[in-house]
Amino acid sequence: MTDKENEQGGSRKVIYAAILANLGIAIAKFVVAAITGSAAMLAEGIHSAVDTGNEFLLLIGERNSEKPADKSHPFGYGKALYFWALLVALSVFSLGGGLSIYHGISALRHPEPLEDPMWNYIVLAVSACFEGYSWNVSRKELNKRRKPGASLWQTVHASKDASVFTVFIEDTAALLGLTIAAVGITLGFVFDSPYFDPAASIAIGLLLVGAAFALARETGALLVGEGIGTEATRRVCEILRTDPAIQDVGKLLSMQLGPDEVLLTAAVQFNRGMRIDEVEAAIERLEKAVAAAYPAIQHIYFESGALRSALR
Repeated sequence: MTDKENEQGGSRKVIYAAILANLGIAIAKFVVAAITGSAAMLAEGIHSAVDTGNEFLLLIGERNSEKPADKSHPFGYGKALYFWALLVALSVFSLGGGLSIYHGISALRHPEPLEDPMWNYIVLAVSACFEGYSWNVSRKELNKRRKPGASLWQTVHASKDASVFTVFIEDTAALLGLTIAAVGITLGFVFDSPYFDPAASIAIGLLLVGAAFALARETGALLVGEGIGTEATRRVCEILRTDPAIQDVGKLLSMQLGPDEVLLTAAVQFNRGMRIDEVEAAIERLEKAVAAAYPAIQHIYFESGALRSALR
């Protein structure tokens, strides 16, 4: 099995784990919210339901991104995953954050006394276990791509696999949301006040809005054509410059076409007087050297002006 297939399998595992966890949790939260009247628990139920739908959107993106290249999409459909991940960010913002804030404000205006919070605590504890499992699956997948000395958030920012970092951010927000819900329910019970629970619902909504902005920033950058980064570009430049056929290396331009696919254009100056067969051999050698260092760089194009100068 290739590295690309391993990474795709890891992404699917992360999504399936999140679907199973969120679906069961959402049902339990809605049932308990109906029994106890907790606004925070209802907000958490909405959150989990939205997350479940979002994982299905990511699955659609995964399947569409694997479609082979055709005449209308000569570089394939890899960016389809980023499009669907951006829809997930919009869903978290509007359905998750928006509905939680709206319901919290509505409950503040017309507060209702809470019932015994025992069932809330039970569901929150069970939810934390399931969410923690899903979070840990996505964390392990991110750690496989983690560079020495890099933090987990730096790894998320550097990751090109939208499925993995989307689930990780969602699950992180979910665990924080469970904590907020537990605090709101507890304060309401301790102080016998119906206002802490709706306030927790609003806080959960604001948390989801923040998570949505984080997701939108990461997926939006990839969708509009993010490159491979300064360090990787410098390394590729060194690989090209050390080849005996290269006299000078100019501008390198790269664009992420998918989680494991990059387009690279290179303005290089070959040694003058080289024969066509020598240039062809040099290009093949350079492509293999770059691919060995960065397997994701699957398309390399050399600037035509530089090629013409080598044949003068």
